[in-house]
Amino acid sequence: MVGPNMRSKKATLIHHFLETSAHSYPDKTAIIYDQVRASYSEINKSADQLAGWLIRAGIELGDRVVLIMDNCLEYIVGYYGALKSGAVVASLSSDLKPDGLVPMLRELEPKIIISSWKFERLLQATHLEVSEETALLLKSPKLDWSDFHFDTYSWEDALKGEEEFHEAEALDESALASIIYTSGSTGKPKGVMLTHKNIVSNTYAICEYLKLTDKDIQMVVLPFFYVMGKSLLNTHFAVGGTVVINNKFAFPTSVVKQIVEEGVTGFSGVPATYAYLLHRSPLKKYQEKLGRLRYCSQAGGHMSRQIKRELREALPAHTEIYIMYGATEASARLTYLQPDRLMDKIDSIGKPIPGVTMKVLDNNGVEVAPGRKGELVGYGPNIMQGYWRDEEATSRVLRKNGYYTGDLGYQDTDGYLYVYGRKDSLVKVGGHRINPQEIEDALMATGLVTENLVAGVPDELLENRLVLIAVLKNSDCQEVEILRECAKRLPKYKLPTQVKLVRALPKNSNGKVDRAACLRLVGL
Repeated sequence: MVGPNMRSKKATLIHHFLETSAHSYPDKTAIIYDQVRASYSEINKSADQLAGWLIRAGIELGDRVVLIMDNCLEYIVGYYGALKSGAVVASLSSDLKPDGLVPMLRELEPKIIISSWKFERLLQATHLEVSEETALLLKSPKLDWSDFHFDTYSWEDALKGEEEFHEAEALDESALASIIYTSGSTGKPKGVMLTHKNIVSNTYAICEYLKLTDKDIQMVVLPFFYVMGKSLLNTHFAVGGTVVINNKFAFPTSVVKQIVEEGVTGFSGVPATYAYLLHRSPLKKYQEKLGRLRYCSQAGGHMSRQIKRELREALPAHTEIYIMYGATEASARLTYLQPDRLMDKIDSIGKPIPGVTMKVLDNNGVEVAPGRKGELVGYGPNIMQGYWRDEEATSRVLRKNGYYTGDLGYQDTDGYLYVYGRKDSLVKVGGHRINPQEIEDALMATGLVTENLVAGVPDELLENRLVLIAVLKNSDCQEVEILRECAKRLPKYKLPTQVKLVRALPKNSNGKVDRAACLRLVGL
């Protein structure tokens, strides 16, 4: 429900982004998804209807609403509608299997699960081992649910109700808004608790440094359940822009064509996204057609300087490239590198975003001098409240100095930050402590591969040995050639002792390289 003074009101709650734009740009296309074109007023009306239904269904402030959907219009309505009702939204990966979903549902104890016919078999396979009060709201259900002990409702019926609802008076910026699960690449997935203030503050900071306006059209290929995907949605709804949903990244040529057809001004991805675009799509051939592409942004992990240089060459000269760094625990973003410093600070993650402080601290919590390595620690209004029902894990990363990222890095004399590697990823080989990222970058610099991963595996003599898993740029290349080129760039103790060539590195649902799945390829 949009108030009369919404135009001048600055958002304090996440759903205010939608409400403000629905007031200022009611008929503007907010979402493009295949043949769907939805305006801000249409989305806001549906979100109000859903919020009213949720409240009538018994949702109270702080109750969890689980959302399991692919990127689509209904996801967006479900997200903002649940927030309007005062619920805490827990968006779960659409790639989860029953054994991964069950413990999350037990931990969250949701009041409502919103999903669609596509995930009915998944949900039935879990037997929904949650509270007896849990109900299911399904878009276009196709299966028989009569044998299950919980209430099941139709999305279509829920959105037939009155759109009027009253926002809970107790709902303010300090209220918990979202629980986003980490990918679990280094252990059990943890539910990151983010308040309205955490996400709103980060959203405005990102809008500021990306210079976003209502003229921006963002293509989203990252899932909305991933913190970066959700950030793309919130930032563009905050400014009244347009979001183009493309769930067909497996066919990258169609992605590039749609960027041109829809006049996309912004594209965002993780390192694997850009490696895929560079080597499996006609990106460079479309260079002259990308006249409206104002910027590309990258986050979600380290991207090699080789990929950065290739991307700069493939994109039009006017398209700015933003290298960004963050974490789910930071509501998305901590630092960014301004585009005009890309080439002379090519390995840097830049400087803190507006409102955030970053320091490099030693093991005693003391800030180190420029050039000295330590752990990157962030502080600001965007830092999470902790991990859902996991005080021990929370205490390890939230301390008096802020959020301890687990990343080792340093700051140069100009104030630019660099990530050296993860604290938990350094590998000890024959007495040497080795950073796999350094070897991966050296291999990328050979120009022989499009992506690769280096890991340490146990060895009786060396304690660990290095294994390389790589995707070749040219199928005629041999393993011996790769090792020869590595030897030109690295000392002997940093050379991999085993090479596994694959067609593509396995990715998780966020588009990041799945380290565990890669190791399984070499029998580990």
